[in-house]
Amino acid sequence: MKYEIVMGLEVHVELSTKTKIFCNCTTAFGGLPNSHTCPVCLGMPGSLPVFNQEVADRAIKAGLALNCEIVRDNRFDRKNYFYPDLPKDYQISQLYSPICREGYLDLTLHDHSKKRITIREIHMEEDAGKLIHDHAGTLIDYNRCGVPLIEIVTNPDFRNPEEVTLFLENLQEILVYLDVSDCKMQEGSMRADVNLSIRPAGQQEFGTRTEMKNINSLKAIHRAILFESERQIKLLGEGGTVRQETRRWDDDKGESYAMRSKENAQDYRYFPDPDLLPIHIDDKWLEEIKYSMVELPEAKRSRYQEQFGLTEQATETLTAAKETALLFEETAQISGLAKETANTIIGDILRLMRETGTLPENMKISARKLAEIIQLVSRGEINRNVGKLLVEELFKKDIEPEQYIKENGLLITDNSSLLEPVILEVLKAYPQSIRDYRSGKEKAFDFLVGQCMRQLKGSASPKAIHDLLKEKLQGIEADREQEPAIQTEHETYEREKAEL
Repeated sequence: MKYEIVMGLEVHVELSTKTKIFCNCTTAFGGLPNSHTCPVCLGMPGSLPVFNQEVADRAIKAGLALNCEIVRDNRFDRKNYFYPDLPKDYQISQLYSPICREGYLDLTLHDHSKKRITIREIHMEEDAGKLIHDHAGTLIDYNRCGVPLIEIVTNPDFRNPEEVTLFLENLQEILVYLDVSDCKMQEGSMRADVNLSIRPAGQQEFGTRTEMKNINSLKAIHRAILFESERQIKLLGEGGTVRQETRRWDDDKGESYAMRSKENAQDYRYFPDPDLLPIHIDDKWLEEIKYSMVELPEAKRSRYQEQFGLTEQATETLTAAKETALLFEETAQISGLAKETANTIIGDILRLMRETGTLPENMKISARKLAEIIQLVSRGEINRNVGKLLVEELFKKDIEPEQYIKENGLLITDNSSLLEPVILEVLKAYPQSIRDYRSGKEKAFDFLVGQCMRQLKGSASPKAIHDLLKEKLQGIEADREQEPAIQTEHETYEREKAEL
């Protein structure tokens, strides 16, 4: 029997605020265990939460980017459950009135077809702590308690792991551009729960789903989906029954295992949080958020193609990181040379980043200086090889391009008094090339130009070398043409002398 996979996602995204959702503790990653805590995020008796408005700002941005309806009046609820990393024995979340509802994200699949993934809701909540399991037992680090999250809940629209991966990649790109989150999965800033079931192909009714919790890499998510779908298919094929349960993915072993039976909403005994007021989002607040939002990646790609005439592949490369896109736009604006700027960033800057292991957010390059190098190459004041050298020195040492050129004698010259001795030396060294040129072999001329450029180490104008070399070769040709006449005059003189 042929089966179909049906999946929905719950994506937990840590927001890029400086402080936690209900207190002033830092959200910085790392730090000594339990050092980023206070009575509020530790749930001490008598402590009261105070809502951080920046959390709502970022949640609204995410909702607008994902085409959601922004719920104007929303509130917080308490989700009650006991777990060692949850010191209050409840989590402050949103069930009854989440901040965003009914959105979507359109994907362009690898075969260039379109697929819409619909989003049921986005809600705000606080993160729990972290359990650390080692040979000595289980330790608890509460630094992450109270870090602000949004949870993006999709409908069960996914049918294969490739769609899931593409959705998460697009989501990461959007949220990073908007500064909603850094989405660093290796630091836990973005984690996904995969709700998965299978059903016979063509059947409308859903099968029994399992939930795989907190998978924190795209590769692991892909592997987990393949494993779990094959496990369920095999189980049904053997006459078994899929249980609704929460499963943990072990990436080292490449398999999932059951943790507990899957809870439903009523199991958490939700009720409105009595310590937090409802949040009202008025027109002014919403308009301010809309005004502050930057251009999203897909819109940038379309604009780059229309405005600058760049290829689809080039625009995808330039917009893969917002820092790269920003460098391109600033440099292109200063230089007035968009295509040359794109080629320099794609061909040189990204290569240097790969070679040095530099992340986009750590890239420090002056757009003004990069534009200066591109303009120098375009005007023919330096050649392309020197331009590449300058880009590399700018990347590593933040040089001043013109000063570096002067100090190292890299400026191109067209002074014939400086070029002539070198050209004559090359002509003397390669007489066969002169003969080849005289016999009509144009490649011989290109060879001589190349030798001159090599001797001058790229410091001369190719056009100046070309013109002066042509002039010298024409002079040699003229001398050659005069040789027979001179020889004839000499022979006549000798004959007349003998007759006398």
